[in-house]
Amino acid sequence: MLYLSQLLGTPVENAQDTRIGRIVDVLLPAKLVGSDELAYPSTLLIDSEEEQRWRVPLRDVSWFEGALRLNTPLQQLTRASRELVEEPDEISLAQEVLDKQVIDIKRKKAVRVNDVCLDNSWRILGIDNSAFGLVRRLAPSWLLGSKGRDYPSVPLPWQQIELIRQPRPGAQDEKEGLEEEEAPHVQRILSGHLAEMHPADIAEIVHQLTPGQGARIIEGLDDETAAATMEEIDTERQSHILENIEPERAADILQTMGPDEAADLIARLPEEQAQELLHRMTPEESEEVQELLEYADDSAGGLMTTDFLALTQTRTVQEALEAVRTNAREHDLRTAYVYCVENEEDEESPLVGVVSLWELLIAGPTQQLHQLMEVDLISVVPETSAHEVAEKIAKYNLLAVPVVNAQRALQGIVTVDDALDVLLPPERRRKPKRMY
Repeated sequence: MLYLSQLLGTPVENAQDTRIGRIVDVLLPAKLVGSDELAYPSTLLIDSEEEQRWRVPLRDVSWFEGALRLNTPLQQLTRASRELVEEPDEISLAQEVLDKQVIDIKRKKAVRVNDVCLDNSWRILGIDNSAFGLVRRLAPSWLLGSKGRDYPSVPLPWQQIELIRQPRPGAQDEKEGLEEEEAPHVQRILSGHLAEMHPADIAEIVHQLTPGQGARIIEGLDDETAAATMEEIDTERQSHILENIEPERAADILQTMGPDEAADLIARLPEEQAQELLHRMTPEESEEVQELLEYADDSAGGLMTTDFLALTQTRTVQEALEAVRTNAREHDLRTAYVYCVENEEDEESPLVGVVSLWELLIAGPTQQLHQLMEVDLISVVPETSAHEVAEKIAKYNLLAVPVVNAQRALQGIVTVDDALDVLLPPERRRKPKRMY
């Protein structure tokens, strides 16, 4: 078995057995992180005796009588800059993996890399996060003896880990020079298994990391997964993470979050940062969030979300169900109720009734909503206290309660998870799982 720590500094000889340099890094295609493919390095970085750095394809070296031999004249290779990682699609094992924290996907935790294990054909087997891996690197040879230094570790499989990559120097300038449709490639550097995990599991991992590391994880996800993950993270840590994310990217994530979640988060940010993010959001999303920011945190207005489905009461069941499907598919709006109004095109149209999703599922497709709707409405106003809202939801066994103004126009809804959370003491509050 080969170990990265032992490879670094290994002399490299030419065909005449003359030392020409030493290995300073091992580079791996980035696509082989978070992938089930077998992972082989592509390139060695070698510092030559003339203080030049060269990129050596792995195919151009071989082991010969215990020494690493270069099979190609040095002058035919590509010269590298002094920065170890020159290409955005390459991973530096020495700089980005060794001694860094990585994500153990299977155990859903962050672990430290004490060494990287390779087999004799250079295939990357995994990482050594054991204490012995660190001892093997740091202890002198005479203390361990030859058997101790060669004692095989049981590596954490390479296909089971995901990296926490730091932005490369100049990456932001590079991003600004790209067309809009190309720019996400620079920021979204995560791939494979981590991006496929449940947002709650990703959030659990983020809680184990520094805000800066957590920001790198969030940035690497698509907007929907990033937003869902942020909604699972403690509110105090949310703001620290957002401060470490580039503003344009942060705005994209915020406007994908539920308006109530986004408003809660923006309310905890410094005024200047909050205004910048609101300015970068789309006008429609920004307006919704700013409306919610006007209400006190401990009121129905502060708890409510503007994500709801309101339809004219003359709509048919078939039309209502299609609207539910469309909103769930295109806007991730998972509603337990359809709210009935006199005119859905008028934002100030009075609320006249509510139909549960269950009623829609068992009703005939041509029935109109006014034939099914409950007209004895349980509702609150924006100024209703959070505790009163929670008590009302619990008393009437509701999944959500509508928030209306003095003219009975629907302003938003408070969902059961947000309402019941206020009944817990602050130290026990958490981000509850979505109820529907």
